[in-house]
Amino acid sequence: MPRLRHLLTLLPLTLAATLAQAEDWPAPIKQIEAKGAKILGKFDAPSGLTGYAAQYQNRGMALYLTADGKNVIAGNLYDAQGNDLSSAPLEKLVYAPMAKEVWAKMEKSSWIQDGDKNAPRIVYLFSDPNCPYCNMFWEQARPWVKAGKVQLRHIMVGIIREDSPGKSAALFAAKDPQKALEEHEAAGKGSKLQALAKIPADIEAKLDNNMKLMDELELSATPAIFYLDDKGGLQQQQGAPSPEKLVKILGPK
Repeated sequence: MPRLRHLLTLLPLTLAATLAQAEDWPAPIKQIEAKGAKILGKFDAPSGLTGYAAQYQNRGMALYLTADGKNVIAGNLYDAQGNDLSSAPLEKLVYAPMAKEVWAKMEKSSWIQDGDKNAPRIVYLFSDPNCPYCNMFWEQARPWVKAGKVQLRHIMVGIIREDSPGKSAALFAAKDPQKALEEHEAAGKGSKLQALAKIPADIEAKLDNNMKLMDELELSATPAIFYLDDKGGLQQQQGAPSPEKLVKILGPK
């Protein structure tokens, strides 16, 4: 799956937006801003044009101010060889900062560590205790996790069955959540994990916040897997990956 552009633009770029609002944009750019676009910065463009990176209707958008400063063109700009001249500026000014914000939100979410805390690669996944595909991915990842190459961080939610929230709560409440998760996943369908009948308020808050993040990212199923590619770009995989995709997510064995 390509970069998370359809997801990342749903998150506010608070710092960038604040800085952008302080700029005195040219009148045509201000008119686009008045229509609801967030102007996040400007960039060099050919043929006397000045480029502006914007966020509009949950998408990144390139704007080009004409040399006389009187008109603005919205859309991607291509050179004579067919190269998209808008892609790199939008990646730098819009999508890369949004990706960092998504990663930071996941770091601050409530998750259960699976693997060496010093593993060089970290992978996040939204996980439900009743999700067979989460279990499948857990099994797929064992060689990497056991080798100390990857640490999975399970952002626990409860969406599949009525007892899913209670089971996620039981894992969070365990004396050793990491061990409890390992025992649950290793047992597969034979797991004896019991849902908590009454979820403590602090754990309820963790589950609620994880669900809010899942909703914010417009995710509707588990596992939703997030990882950084070889260039440091944020990528997402929905469902248990194919063997070829598994290597992209976890790296070489």
